[in-house]
Amino acid sequence: MGRPALALAACAVLALSACAPAPLVTRPGLSGGASASAQGAPQQEASTTVASSSPSESSPVDACRAKADGLTAAEQAGQLLMVGVPTGGLDSQTATAIRQSRAGSVVLLGSGDTGVRSAAKVSAAVGALGSSELPMLVAVDQEGGRVQRLQGEGFTRIPTAVEQGELDPAELRAQAETWGDELRRAGVRFNLAPTADVVPEDKVTSNAPIGQLQRHYNTEPAGAARSVVAFVEGMSEAGVATSLKHFPGLGRVEENTDFAAATDTETTVDDPGWAPFVDGIAAGASSVMISSAVFERIDPDYEAVFSHRIITEILRDGLGFDGVVIADDLGAAEAVADTPPGDRAVLFLEAGGDLVINADPSLAPEMAQAIVATMDDDPEFAENVATSVARVLALKESVGSGTCD
Repeated sequence: MGRPALALAACAVLALSACAPAPLVTRPGLSGGASASAQGAPQQEASTTVASSSPSESSPVDACRAKADGLTAAEQAGQLLMVGVPTGGLDSQTATAIRQSRAGSVVLLGSGDTGVRSAAKVSAAVGALGSSELPMLVAVDQEGGRVQRLQGEGFTRIPTAVEQGELDPAELRAQAETWGDELRRAGVRFNLAPTADVVPEDKVTSNAPIGQLQRHYNTEPAGAARSVVAFVEGMSEAGVATSLKHFPGLGRVEENTDFAAATDTETTVDDPGWAPFVDGIAAGASSVMISSAVFERIDPDYEAVFSHRIITEILRDGLGFDGVVIADDLGAAEAVADTPPGDRAVLFLEAGGDLVINADPSLAPEMAQAIVATMDDDPEFAENVATSVARVLALKESVGSGTCD
């Protein structure tokens, strides 16, 4: 791995956070919201701030720290990798990449009428690559509409987010629980949904990643937030983890980051479009997924997945989120193609992230090696990796994929 280039990039991140003025993060979408410095926890004012989720003595993350500390560096690195596996089955090359990288999670990719039974067989094959101490976690994008990876017998045809947003929240909550039950029967315990991005009405037709695919719940933050909360609560009732995506919001970009670099020139640190993220966090969302777009008015120098300011100063410190922070794909996405694979993983973790999605299994060993090498060189990075592993283990434990006892 290019250590000089990586070190330079890391220093640039630190320089940015040190020199830029600390933004004020306001709970959006509500009147009378209190502000909080991005360097500290939100002020306690009425019910309009997000309660800090910092670990306490009895928190799941704290309980999993001892287990994380007992793992080897290679095992720790593997727990921070989520590798793409075709919904149609686990091939030998992907299985080898998972073993070599010791990846602890997979995400099922592609769509097809696999049915619950076939999907359960894929999950079982993946599970065989784990161990009783470190079981595998199987995830999927099961949003609805054109982004429903698992279909066929035993899976409900899930409507688009736009259609879900028209449902009464109680009805959506009940439907989401049903969809979550179907995932559990297929051996899937982590749904990389809901989409919390708000697409303004005048940008729906030009917004390639969300609006054009009807992945947004509403064009108004408050309406989108209600649906996001209902979806999160329903999945939670089914015992399925969730992920709010794609912070700090893909609703105003034109390009899809899977296929091209994307830049947001409008979103700011007090954006009202964050209401679905804020309310989703309060509702107990398991994770927040970070976009790979560049947000010029927040951090113009780095994609969000590599931005310490966005992940640590705003999401962690400002909004008080201490759950798992997951990267949008760092394997096959064109938005990050110019950064070497190993550096992608390390820079995301240095910025404050926890779990690296990699849709290209062949890159997993390189990413794992880069993480371990950086741990060897940088004790502070190694300490942060252990904390990230504890978060991931706590998420796994919350859905019955292992225990930290």
